[in-house]
Amino acid sequence: MIALLCAVQAEVEHILSAVSASETKTVGSKSMIAGTLAGLNIIVCVGGMGKVNAAHAATLLAQHKPETLVIFGVGGAYPSSGAKIGDIALAKEEIFGDEGVLTVDGFKEIEFIGIPLIKTATSVLYTTYPAAEAPLQHAIKTLVARQQAVARDVHIGTFITLSTCTGTSGRARDLENRYHGLCENMEGAAAAQVAELHGIPWVEIRGISNIVEDRDLRKWDIPRATVAAQQAVRLIVEGWAS
Repeated sequence: MIALLCAVQAEVEHILSAVSASETKTVGSKSMIAGTLAGLNIIVCVGGMGKVNAAHAATLLAQHKPETLVIFGVGGAYPSSGAKIGDIALAKEEIFGDEGVLTVDGFKEIEFIGIPLIKTATSVLYTTYPAAEAPLQHAIKTLVARQQAVARDVHIGTFITLSTCTGTSGRARDLENRYHGLCENMEGAAAAQVAELHGIPWVEIRGISNIVEDRDLRKWDIPRATVAAQQAVRLIVEGWAS
């Protein structure tokens, strides 16, 4: 079984149109849809916006013991990333961009405090969560092989998860200098952390809805980004099923 997690309904409508649903139920206020996509068993959850909603939904999905958690949705690309609106982004890692401590010497990450966010018998993780290699490589291989069907540029890089969306060019430059990120979002690292806690491989796909700069919604294209992400997810799942 593959688990699919996004934040809002608009990010999943294209996928649901291709799902043969066998069961829909509400658990902990989250809607869970089980069924098949391209003949593969899946479970889909629209988790809600933000870290807490993402962690809650990922925990509910983890109870189904999926082979892989697929996190997807839209994100804003940093100016130096080279990504354009409508492009597809794959996470090589997720970083909690605002977990840490603000000191007189500037922002310091969780490692400065010395308390890891995850400590298990096999790993110690602070704010950076590497994507699972096998599903990431499968996603890259699938999207490269189906480049004509994708019809969009595909970028692989660092994703930054923030509680506060970046709405100024100055803040975007600060984050780029600190993390060299590809794009930002509000859920990915939280879902990745839960996946790591449960030993579930994860991969994250986002469609680029905007460039991170002085906030101007007139320049954004969220519908285009949601379709791009969902088309990529469908190709990736179809690749698993074949």
